Amino acid sequence: MSNLTALNAPKLTRYQLPGFGLPLNFEPRDGYTSESYEWYGDTREHKRVFHPGQGDCGGLYPNALDCEANKMRLTPLREFTMMRLMDQLTDKPDWDHKIFDEKIIAKWTAEALLSAPDIDITEKMVTWCIDELQHKAKTFQETGIITAYDGDVAKSDTVIPSSLRYALKASIAPLEDISEIYRDWHPGSDNIVLDLVHPSMFPVVYGRTRILKDSVVGLDNCVESCGDGETLGVPSREETQQPTSNMLDGETMLQDPYSRKYQWLPCDVSFEDDGVKIISYINNLHPKTHKPLYKVIERIIELAIPLWNQTLTPLKSRHYNSPRINYDSCEYDPDPEAFPEHEQPQQLPNETEDDYFERKDEWVRNTRQVVKPEPEKFGLPRWNLNKDGTQLDDGMRVDLKKEFQERGLQIIVKLANIHLSPEKPNYAGGTWHVEGQLNEHICATALYYYDSANITESHLSFRQQSQSMAEDISYDQDHHDWLPEVFGCHQDGSAVQYVGGVTTKEGRLITFPNIFQHRVMPFQLLDGTKPGHRKILALFLVDPHIRIISSANVPCQQREWWAQEIRGQELFRILPTELQNEIIRKVEEFPISIEEAKELRLELMEERKVFVQKHDQKFASETFSLCEH
Repeated sequence: MSNLTALNAPKLTRYQLPGFGLPLNFEPRDGYTSESYEWYGDTREHKRVFHPGQGDCGGLYPNALDCEANKMRLTPLREFTMMRLMDQLTDKPDWDHKIFDEKIIAKWTAEALLSAPDIDITEKMVTWCIDELQHKAKTFQETGIITAYDGDVAKSDTVIPSSLRYALKASIAPLEDISEIYRDWHPGSDNIVLDLVHPSMFPVVYGRTRILKDSVVGLDNCVESCGDGETLGVPSREETQQPTSNMLDGETMLQDPYSRKYQWLPCDVSFEDDGVKIISYINNLHPKTHKPLYKVIERIIELAIPLWNQTLTPLKSRHYNSPRINYDSCEYDPDPEAFPEHEQPQQLPNETEDDYFERKDEWVRNTRQVVKPEPEKFGLPRWNLNKDGTQLDDGMRVDLKKEFQERGLQIIVKLANIHLSPEKPNYAGGTWHVEGQLNEHICATALYYYDSANITESHLSFRQQSQSMAEDISYDQDHHDWLPEVFGCHQDGSAVQYVGGVTTKEGRLITFPNIFQHRVMPFQLLDGTKPGHRKILALFLVDPHIRIISSANVPCQQREWWAQEIRGQELFRILPTELQNEIIRKVEEFPISIEEAKELRLELMEERKVFVQKHDQKFASETFSLCEH
């Protein structure tokens, strides 16, 4: 993300892509200088080696799929509580004005403090939250965007107007209003999750997909170009490993973070003077049949970009872990070891020294109470400030349009409905996961909840992998009780911390970075006698520092689209319908039929299921091993 890359890295062509012209595990990086010392006899020589950049616009954003490079600050439980409180307050109508009303502040403060002791919260914590929200209110009034959790998880209920929401519903209706036999219920969902547009259908299939070598297709010729190009090769086993230059400890890296079989296929999006334009087809959404829907999605992408800017800015400066509460020393109150000798347990007659010290140690552990840290006076987060404490200039904030005006963005689109009924009234929720594999290089997600009916309140939850080293915290020998009390973690336990959840109500747009694991929480019918649903548009942003194989490189792979196209050709139309169908049915290998696509989807889902399980194990494998002094 520095100028070193632009100065020192050779510019890639439009057709050099990971898995096609570049190794699958290619990652852009800034140029850098390494220093080392080598001995020549009795002489030590200082060496400086310059490593030129790779790619042409900087290094990638942090990603939770790269566990070693994504560890976040060990965060006090009380700080998570503060963020959850602010998320709840900013869900209140007109919060940005009420936050300056002293009577309402007093009411909200009292309500928050009444939640204790069930929730560990203090007056200082509430005061900080009020001050922080007062600071953020002006920006919210200008943008309609507010941060829910550091990282950043951003939300907005007003960025997408109701008129656009209605237009989206109307444009999607043709995908829904089809015969039951053609409905694509997601495998394993018990006919609860309906896939309207899903990236696991007709993805890039290494060894099968046809890719253009030195040209691209647009919306108008993507179907007629079906079959053009050459067959994409299968990446080598070596290409599925992360580059060794990125490894801190080869034994701790996630194995096979790249797939040798599949890649989700994004569409290309260009920046225009009046917004954005989708310039290559959305996979599984016909660009001519569903042209109105393309226009609506373009507008939603345009409106999601400011939220993505907010989400990615902390990652640009790598200061997404700025503390509200500092904790650098373990203290106790009461501290029994500081008690006068006569107030401490005395050795009993006939009691051995070993038994006495064991009894005294137990008394100390049961008596002492860890002092939990409090926030000081409100201050701006570090990523909002320059080194001299002044407000951060715009150059340090992410501006996707400004930074990637020429190359544009790549976005993976998904449309899915969750349908509940009196016979199936519950949605069990999802699993903890990070979006995609490294093939997709997803850096952020936008979820738009455009339609909900007759369901209970639902949430999207997040958790982070925190740093397990505690070198900056001072504590006495064998004194580890501050770890669970302050941070909710345990010696020899996982460094994963639960961050919090965001309410996923109708009309809300949420963006979050791929530095978290996330999970859709369970919900159910509100009225168990009637059906209910939730409908979602998901936009997965490919890290704009890298360009991957997209629908601009891969002409249409769907036999149905191709068949529809050739049926319209004059020479084909004169043939009897039976002969037309026979010709289409006899086509082998390519393009891919819907039946085979569903089989490939099952294979892809199984592969990713295994990957998610392995990644989850790796994500939670970082454990605390506090040093003994």
